[in-house]
Amino acid sequence: MSFQSPPSDPESSVQQEHARLDFSQRMSYGDYLQLDQLLSAQKPLSPNHDEMLFIVQHQTSELWMKLMLHELHAAIAHVAGDELPKAFKMLARVSRIMEQLVHAWDVLATMTPPEYSAIRPYLAQSSGFQSYQYRRIEFALGNKNAAMLGPHAHRPDLLAMVDAALRAPSLYDEALRLLARRGLAVPESHCTRDWSQPYRADPGVEQAWLTVYRDPATHWDLYQLGEELTDLEAAFRLWRFRHVSTVERVIGFKRGTGGTSGVGYLRRMLDVVLFPEIWSLRSAL
Repeated sequence: MSFQSPPSDPESSVQQEHARLDFSQRMSYGDYLQLDQLLSAQKPLSPNHDEMLFIVQHQTSELWMKLMLHELHAAIAHVAGDELPKAFKMLARVSRIMEQLVHAWDVLATMTPPEYSAIRPYLAQSSGFQSYQYRRIEFALGNKNAAMLGPHAHRPDLLAMVDAALRAPSLYDEALRLLARRGLAVPESHCTRDWSQPYRADPGVEQAWLTVYRDPATHWDLYQLGEELTDLEAAFRLWRFRHVSTVERVIGFKRGTGGTSGVGYLRRMLDVVLFPEIWSLRSAL
């Protein structure tokens, strides 16, 4: 004798489906991501259609930079704590974030000079030069410059964050201190110094890295750290280059809205080397 399941109740199934799709009492996707706040933060000031592109481009870049800082600070802490495998994962993620930022310039480059000129008056003195997150990234990577505190002096809370980043050891500072703890001959001047001052390359630091690179098998994790730093700076250089090329394409050689020389300033930044001995040692191998 066979038994059959009772026929399903169509009305009950519909009610269950409605209950499953009802998020009035449960957290939804939009609730979790706070999409109401996020998607209402785009407030064009001009009547020009293309301003939305300009706003979204820069807001999404700031979101990626927030994640970059999250990963960089953790990576620096792990290097300082001799936990290199964890740091490697985070540094690789930072390099991939930079790749995202590079591709974002491809979208902004669709804005033509007349389209940008139509919205430029509405920007007043606002400029990416004033991005406190970008400045904290530069400081975390070692490009220290106390003059860059100036654009944030009007906001004590932001000034305190940027100033703290200026005075903290950079990623490269912590890498060199790690080399010294491992017994490599890093000059004392590069292990204890005023971290707010710009980094200065040193032949002794290059010799310490050369010891690592000439015997990778003995110093494998330090060798891998050197290559992670190389990847990171290569990605950062590409990000800077795409920035300057996009700005030149859109505004030419006009001065920046924030008062900089525009393309001239950005081109000078291309010459900044964050981890100099990591690059110079290659000629000595």
